[in-house]
Amino acid sequence: MDRRALRAARRADASGSGPTLGEREPSRNPGATGAFALFGEVLMTGLLVTIAGLAIVTLPAALAAGIRHMRRYAAAEGSPYALFWQDVRKALPGGLVVGVAGVALTLLLLLDIDLANSGFLPGGAVIGVVGWAGLVAGAVALLTAAAAWSPDTGWRAAFRAVPAAVGADLTGALFLAATAVFVGVVTWMLVPLIIPALGSAVLAAVAIPGRRRRGAH
Repeated sequence: MDRRALRAARRADASGSGPTLGEREPSRNPGATGAFALFGEVLMTGLLVTIAGLAIVTLPAALAAGIRHMRRYAAAEGSPYALFWQDVRKALPGGLVVGVAGVALTLLLLLDIDLANSGFLPGGAVIGVVGWAGLVAGAVALLTAAAAWSPDTGWRAAFRAVPAAVGADLTGALFLAATAVFVGVVTWMLVPLIIPALGSAVLAAVAIPGRRRRGAH
């Protein structure tokens, strides 16, 4: 093998896109082997999701499209940004219903938290904890459903799959809950940080279900 062919073989081996040089399996995410490139893609995906989700009620569709884009990128498939916008358009019809319901539920829970903090309600501390827990649980459900959404099955099937997905991987659900808290905290600290925060949430929704678990092959 000449030097040029050897370099090409090493690149293919490192990326997982071709035959391996040693006795090891190709990378499961060949498109995400470069840390700096992945960081840039996370930021770009966060920007796209932020733009598509500016109307708030469009955020579910934006998240679903962002997750599908990140999956394509990690798998080293074709991931042009035009496909992201195509997914946004396909996810919007049902996603708007999810968005409106999500906004209504969020406002209701925030009202409960505000009333709990006012001191006018008995057991206000407990109500406040329940309210915050409800917000986190809703965010986990949204991320899980957005990760399960596809143009073929739609949002109803995606939300029906949430209980089974959470039950099958409680640790993963806790990771997603931590991700949701992270997005909320950094956005509260500085609003522009919502861009990398949403990009990180998209990456988490892709990476957490696909991580290696103890006892799994």
